[in-house]
Amino acid sequence: MDKEKIITATIAFVKKELKNAEGGHDWFHIERVFKNALLISKDEKVDTFVVSLAALLHDIADPKFYNGDETIGPRIASEFLTNQNVSKEIIQHVVNIIQHISYKNSFDKEMKTFTSKELEVVQDADRLDAIGAIGISRCFNYGGFKNRALYDPEIIPDLNMTKEQYKNSDAPTLNHFYEKLLLLKDQMNTASGKKIAAERHQYMEEFLKQFYDEWDGLK
Repeated sequence: MDKEKIITATIAFVKKELKNAEGGHDWFHIERVFKNALLISKDEKVDTFVVSLAALLHDIADPKFYNGDETIGPRIASEFLTNQNVSKEIIQHVVNIIQHISYKNSFDKEMKTFTSKELEVVQDADRLDAIGAIGISRCFNYGGFKNRALYDPEIIPDLNMTKEQYKNSDAPTLNHFYEKLLLLKDQMNTASGKKIAAERHQYMEEFLKQFYDEWDGLK
């Protein structure tokens, strides 16, 4: 099995599949997660081949763009890797990571049955791309894509949502900072992930202070 050849083929496949994807979930998002995952892997004892494949394929069919269907992504990834003659064991590991990586799965206790160091690395890499300057940009890009309000002082963030409520929320974009983004720092798995997340978290807090000051006409 030529791992480098498979990685190259996977990159080409993902680029093609996500050619017209929403800006926060396009190839460039995948590329950043891929790079973050390899960076974190340097300090972790993991199978970098599994990490690479999972990072590249984790959003091949994000459920939010497929009417919430969480089976499409794992199926596409499995079929592609099978055609690349990747072993069944590696395919299953990658599929498990794709099925368990999403933040929304943290609402389901039963979704915590699978774990691996590779999952922890890819999950951290994905969550890093949801915070900091990139995270802020992606958040507002998606809010615009869904035609959501920027902010409404009368709509308070809901910190006690169920998974279904989280998935179906149409709250103003700024609420998402409190309902997810600001919570990610304390949910990182690896030492490297935690260090990077702390810096990006601080940047988001500074952004929010500036946002409110401008909103209230204080600056």
